[in-house]
Amino acid sequence: MKTRVAMMFGGKSVEHEVSVISGIQAILNMDTDKYEVIPVYMTKNNEMYIGEEVGKIESYKNIPELLHKSQRVMMINESGKVQLIPFPLKKFGKNRGVEIDVAFPVVHGTNVEDGAFQGYLKTVGIPFVGCDVTASAVGMDKYIMKAILKESGVPVLDAQLYTLSDYADMDALLDKIENKLGYPVIVKPVNLGSSVGISVAKNRIELANSVDDAFRYATKVLVEHAISRLREINCSVLGDENEAIASECEEPLHSKDILSYEDKYVSNGKGGASKGMAGVSRKIPAQLTPERREEIRELAVRSFRALGCNGVSRIDFMIDEEHDKLYFNEINTIPGSLAFYLWEPVGIPYKELLDRMIQLALKRVRTEESIIFTFDTNILNSASFGGSKGAKL
Repeated sequence: MKTRVAMMFGGKSVEHEVSVISGIQAILNMDTDKYEVIPVYMTKNNEMYIGEEVGKIESYKNIPELLHKSQRVMMINESGKVQLIPFPLKKFGKNRGVEIDVAFPVVHGTNVEDGAFQGYLKTVGIPFVGCDVTASAVGMDKYIMKAILKESGVPVLDAQLYTLSDYADMDALLDKIENKLGYPVIVKPVNLGSSVGISVAKNRIELANSVDDAFRYATKVLVEHAISRLREINCSVLGDENEAIASECEEPLHSKDILSYEDKYVSNGKGGASKGMAGVSRKIPAQLTPERREEIRELAVRSFRALGCNGVSRIDFMIDEEHDKLYFNEINTIPGSLAFYLWEPVGIPYKELLDRMIQLALKRVRTEESIIFTFDTNILNSASFGGSKGAKL
C-alpha cells in the first residue's frame, strides 16, 4: 500500500510564489510507485485547497479561477487518523475526507518555515518532513541562530540587532550603526529568506534606504559588516541531528553586491517560466581547493547538527578573500527547489532525495513514540479551589 503524502506549498509569506514553484517541482519528481501524492495549495491567507488543478504550475497564472475549480479543506485528526476534510462542513450527509499519512511542507519564509506551520502540524498530529518546531524557528531567526552557532564554535560575523523602538529615531539609529560597524554594512530583516529586504549600504543615504526597506518586512533588523571581497559558497546537508551528510558545493553568480531575489527567481527565467533556485546561474562544483571544499562540507554538517535540523537544508557560507576567512552566513531549513541540484552531482537523484526526506520524518516519529509525554496522576481527583481565594498548587 502506498504512503499518502500531502505536498504542501504556498502560504502566508513574501516567498509564496517561490514556494509554489518548489512544491510543484517536488511533486513532479516523487516516486509514484511508493507514494501517492496529494498536492495542497495554501493561499496567502493560509487556506488549504486540493483538486486536479492544484498540482499544475499553469493553473497559478489565474489563482482565483484555480480556487474556484478546487476544494477548500481543513486538516483534522480523528481517532489517530489525519484527514483533509471539505470546508465548510456539510450540514447533512457525510463529510468525506482524504486520509494522509505524512505532510511534506515545501514552504519558504515567515509564518510557514519559521516553526509556526510546523507547530500546527505537530498539534494536529501528522508526521511531517523537515525540521521540527525549534530548529525551524531558530533557523529563521538570524540573530538567535548566530548566538547558538557561535557557542558551538562555528565562525559567524558579529552583528547588531535593532527593533522598531530603534527605528523610531532614524538619526540615532544611523549613528549607532556608523559608530559600531562603519561602512560598508549589510542590512537584513532578521527572519526572511530569498534575499528579500536585504541590501548593502556604503554611505549614510544608502543605509537609511536599506533600513527603511528591511523594516518593511520585519519588526527586527540585523546589521553586520559587509565583506568587500566576497565569495558566496553554498552547501546542502541531508540527515538529522544524529547523522548527516553534505552535498556538492556551489558558487552562485549574481549581478550586484549580494545574490538578489531577481538573481534567484526572475532573471533565470530568460523569457520563459522560472525554475526557482534550480535556474540560478552558478558554478557546480564551486572552484575550491580540496581542503577548502572539505572544510565547508564539514562545517555545513556541524552547523546542521548544532541547530538540530532534519531533512534537507542549504547552508550559505561567505569567504572573505581579503583575509582568507570562512564564515557561516545563514541556513535555509526548506531551501528553494529543496537544493536537489546540489545532490545530483554526488549521486543522489531528486527522487531518492525526496524519499530519504520522508523516511527521516518517519524515523523521527518512531523515536518520539518511544518518549513518554504523559503519565497517570490523581491530582485532579484531589483538586479543590476551597473558597474564594482558591488553592495553591
